Amino acid sequence: MLQLTDFIIDCPDPMKLAAFYAAVTGHPIKNSHDKDNWASIAFGEIELAFQRVDGYRAPHWPDDEHPKQFHLDFEVDEIEPEQRRVVELGATLQKDFIGPEGYGWRVYTDPVGHPFCLCRNKGVTWTDKGVVFPY
Repeated sequence: MLQLTDFIIDCPDPMKLAAFYAAVTGHPIKNSHDKDNWASIAFGEIELAFQRVDGYRAPHWPDDEHPKQFHLDFEVDEIEPEQRRVVELGATLQKDFIGPEGYGWRVYTDPVGHPFCLCRNKGVTWTDKGVVFPY
């Protein structure tokens, strides 16, 4: 049996980064026995976890010297209000891939440099001939 249980993100301050993602997602931080070194947020059976790493070096998207190694995608109904919210929480907009139809994604970095995307793809059908938009 194999079951994914955690997605773990290295960072300098687990509680601080967990608080950022708790505010972004609306999911609470779980109680931890070692709050200095570990924090997590439950999403059903899978947890998004944050682990302290001494000497942490942030990725620099899209720089290959310190590559991103992973990123998170969050599907949203509307990009603009969510962008305002995540930027107020400490995110930084890096790149915009929203097309003229209003679909696509924007790349942000969290307060310690990990990239994540706000995506607007709901209703889009992906086919081998391209994207079919819902209008």
